[in-house]
Amino acid sequence: MLFKLSFNNMRRSLRDYAVYFFTLIIGVSIFYVFNATSGQAAMMRVSASTRPIIDLLKTVISGTSVLVSGILGFLIVYASRFLMKRRSREFALYMTLGMSKWKISSIILMETLFAGIGSLGCGLLIGIGLSQLMSALVANLFEADMTGYRFTVSGESIAKTIIYFAVMYGVVVLFNGGAITKMKLIDLMNSGKRSEQVKLKNPVLCVLIFLVSAAALGYSYFQVGFRTFTITQSALLVYIIIGSIATFLIFWSVSGMLLRVMMSSKNLYHRGLNAFTFRQISSKVNTMVFSLTIICLMLFITICALTSAFSLRNSMNYNLNHYCPTDFEAFIEYSDDAEEKRTVSDVYADCGVNMDDYFEKTFTFSSYESPDLTFEAFFGEDCAEIKEIFPYIEMDTRMELVRLRDYNDLMEFYGLENRLELNDGEYIVLCDFKSMMELCNMELQKNTEINACGHTLKPKYSECSDGFVDMSAQRGNMGIFIVPDDTVDENYSAGERFFGKYTAEASEDLDATEEFFTEKGSETAEAIGKDDNISYGMYFTRTILAAATVGLGAIATFLGLYIGLVFLIACGAILALKELSESVDSIGRYEMLRKIGAEENNISKSLFVQTGIFFLLPLLLSALHSVFGIKFAVGVLESFGTENIMQSVIATSAIILAIYGGYFVITYFSSRGIIKDRK
Repeated sequence: MLFKLSFNNMRRSLRDYAVYFFTLIIGVSIFYVFNATSGQAAMMRVSASTRPIIDLLKTVISGTSVLVSGILGFLIVYASRFLMKRRSREFALYMTLGMSKWKISSIILMETLFAGIGSLGCGLLIGIGLSQLMSALVANLFEADMTGYRFTVSGESIAKTIIYFAVMYGVVVLFNGGAITKMKLIDLMNSGKRSEQVKLKNPVLCVLIFLVSAAALGYSYFQVGFRTFTITQSALLVYIIIGSIATFLIFWSVSGMLLRVMMSSKNLYHRGLNAFTFRQISSKVNTMVFSLTIICLMLFITICALTSAFSLRNSMNYNLNHYCPTDFEAFIEYSDDAEEKRTVSDVYADCGVNMDDYFEKTFTFSSYESPDLTFEAFFGEDCAEIKEIFPYIEMDTRMELVRLRDYNDLMEFYGLENRLELNDGEYIVLCDFKSMMELCNMELQKNTEINACGHTLKPKYSECSDGFVDMSAQRGNMGIFIVPDDTVDENYSAGERFFGKYTAEASEDLDATEEFFTEKGSETAEAIGKDDNISYGMYFTRTILAAATVGLGAIATFLGLYIGLVFLIACGAILALKELSESVDSIGRYEMLRKIGAEENNISKSLFVQTGIFFLLPLLLSALHSVFGIKFAVGVLESFGTENIMQSVIATSAIILAIYGGYFVITYFSSRGIIKDRK
């Protein structure tokens, strides 16, 4: 009997459970997809240096899943509160007919199990399908060989998903049981009859607080968006706190100003159902100031996290392919009092390595320094500004000189068409780090002359040339001077670079080659430490750079997507459930509108406007926050390259439109169904 009653209740109440199902299905599918990521990567052919990253990614995602399950558990409990409230009259009828609270609890338990099993099954099916698409992203991030790929279902991820959701549903069952034991028949019968009083706040105080809050936000925006490199961690925390408090005060002041502003325009306020519509909106915002603040901040985090994740993903592999055009680089720097200037090959030969055995193609060149050419000498009176933006730069550091011929030969070795030309007495600043490029351009536009090894040179261009010398996985060239060949001689040599492309045999057994140079790298470092002629030496390979970049980029990308999507679901679900709850409470008001002659299409239009403004308010403010948040993120992620940031913004907007917009559509139609129930 109870089973049949529960089943019929679920069948009749599918519309009421729409938001509940939507939230659970998306939550389950996302939970499965990200926990199955490591399984997707494990069956692909990746380098030995990448495997530890996959293990770390698995650990990080597992840890994040605890946070995600907590958020989803909160949403389930929050949704259960709405469903319990929605059915107050039904429970009152059961109790009037003599049904015990234990039997009512049993009905709720069975309905909860039906909803949970159904949404879990649908979510897992969708998640399994989406996880196959995720494999393409995994392969792209890890540069994996997908020849071994096959359709797969992660039993571990399914088990983890079921366990987490079983625990969450256990909490929901306890919550529902506790709520039912506290039910009183009189409260259930009078549910929905209490009317929310709209309290008008002091308009002068609201305007004053709004202006102060807007000014505080503007100050925080400026500091975060335009002083990125000067912000300390403690200062950043202060600006975040100021922004959060200002956000709360803006919602508080708007909730008091909104109705006043509308009432001041008599023609607009008294047109159609506007008076009713804006009183409803004002009531909702008044009772949700704190919640709207949290939702706004969560949406802000979502937008920034998703945009940054997509930007990293778009830039990472391009940077690796563009800035790592060969397999190996090693360099040494000579001591100021070096008596003998040895080559990289000599250093490795002392450790028993013949470079010709491992490289089919090599290239070496020397870099130079001039005692008179330092950061301070080049930037002059602008040094204070440079120091403020890049506080870690030592102004007495000598700037590097590279001969034009060496640079052009290196570009030919790299297979790039970035050749440069110079006349006698000219120089070019080579740089690819955007912030430093802007500072160097200020000096170049002044036609700043330099003294390089006794030669006076003037700039050929008024802007830096975008380029690099060293292998890297991101933009990191802070400035190198390209000078005519006869400007320098070996007396000014400051070090040597060695570049190599592996032989076919070394490339075929790449893991063994990398392991060999890792071992020899330690030996050469020890030898350099004992050599008074060499102050510093280092080597890196494309594989090492790829592993380091992929590790950071993959973890940041997956966490950004994971947390961003879950926060987006949470925001949409909370707003939807609050709006549906308000619709339940307002059924009597809509009945009164019909009795006084309001047409059904005007009532639906009023509900649409209410729902739209309710969803738009936190989204608009979070979008404004995100403009400066993304600007800050662009500065932080500058070395990774963010030229395609607009593509990331478009992708983020599409996801928000799909999920957040989906909640809006479901909420509107569900609310319209609720207010029509007793038509």
